[in-house]
Amino acid sequence: MTRPGGEGQRGPGGRGGPGGRGGPGATSTPPDLSGRTVAVIGLGTMGSGMASRLAATGATLRVFNRSRAAAEAFAASHAATAAATPAEAVDGADLVLVSVADDQAVRDVLLGPAGVHAARRPAGVVLNTSTVSPATLDAVAAHLPLLAAGILGNGEHAREGLLRWYVGGPEPLLRRAEPVLAALGQQVRHLDGLAAGMRLKIAMNLLMGLEMQAMAEVVALAESAGLSRRLVLDAIGESGFAAPVMRFKARRMATDSYAEPDFRLRLMAKDLALAMAQAAESGTSLPMTAAATRTHATAVTVGLGDADCAAVLRVLAPAVEAAR
Repeated sequence: MTRPGGEGQRGPGGRGGPGGRGGPGATSTPPDLSGRTVAVIGLGTMGSGMASRLAATGATLRVFNRSRAAAEAFAASHAATAAATPAEAVDGADLVLVSVADDQAVRDVLLGPAGVHAARRPAGVVLNTSTVSPATLDAVAAHLPLLAAGILGNGEHAREGLLRWYVGGPEPLLRRAEPVLAALGQQVRHLDGLAAGMRLKIAMNLLMGLEMQAMAEVVALAESAGLSRRLVLDAIGESGFAAPVMRFKARRMATDSYAEPDFRLRLMAKDLALAMAQAAESGTSLPMTAAATRTHATAVTVGLGDADCAAVLRVLAPAVEAAR
C-alpha cells in the first residue's frame, strides 16, 4: 500500500543512501501536525533527522537521548523539549518514534524501569525504526502498541521527509500513525507481519554491506597489482556496475574520508550479524554474507566502529594513501 506522495514523486537522484529521491517536481513542505504530541527516542543520525523534520510540523515535540547533552542541544535549536527519561518524553504522546542502536537499547528504552512502558499516561502508538531482531519486536509488542518499520534513506532524506517506509503491525495502529509517516516519508507501505519491514531492512542493509565488501576487495586486488586506488575507485563510480550508493561510498574510499558517517560501521556489522542469524534459522546459506560479516566484525574490533561503513576498506586494503 503506497500512500500519497509515493514512488516516483520526488526530486532527482539518490544521495548516498538507499531509498533516494523519486521523480521531479514534488515538494517536501512539512504537513501541519499542530495539536499532536510526538516523542522521539534516540537522536543519532536518523533520529535527529526525523526529529528535525517533525519540529517543522507544528507538533509538540519531546526528545530523549541517552546522552542528555545531545537532547538538550537539539531542544535548544528546535521547537522541542528535552526529557530526562523515555517515560517522561512519552507521557501522553500520540506517537513515539524510536531510533536507537540495537536490541538491548530498544529493550532498555521501551521496557526498562524508566522506559516507555513506565509512562504515567501510555503512548497511542510506538513506532520502532531501530533495526533489531524479530524476537525483540515480539517482546515489545507484548507490552506496547507497536509498529515496526524498516526505513530506507539517510539522515538528509529524514530531514527532508523523503524516507521510504515499510511498516509491519496492526492496521488500526498504522492508520493512527499515518499523519506522522506522511510527514517523514515519500512512500509508506504496510506489510503483513510485525517483523516484515524489519526483515526487508536487514536484507537491504545486507546488500549495502556486500557492496562495501566487494569494493574493498576490488581495491585490494587492484593495489596488489600496482594500480592507483583513486583510479580504480573513479572507474567504479563512472561505470555501469555502480549503484548510486556505491558511487557515493567510492568517493569516501578514494579520499579516505570516514568521519561524519552516513551509516556507522558498527551498525552495519550488527545488521550483517542479524542477517546471518536469520539465515541460520531458515537453513539458508549466505557465503558472501559470512565473509562480509567477518570483515566488518574485524573492523569494529580494530576501532573503526564509529566511522562510516565505507571504512571497511581499511581492513582489506590497509595501506591507505588518499592521494593514490
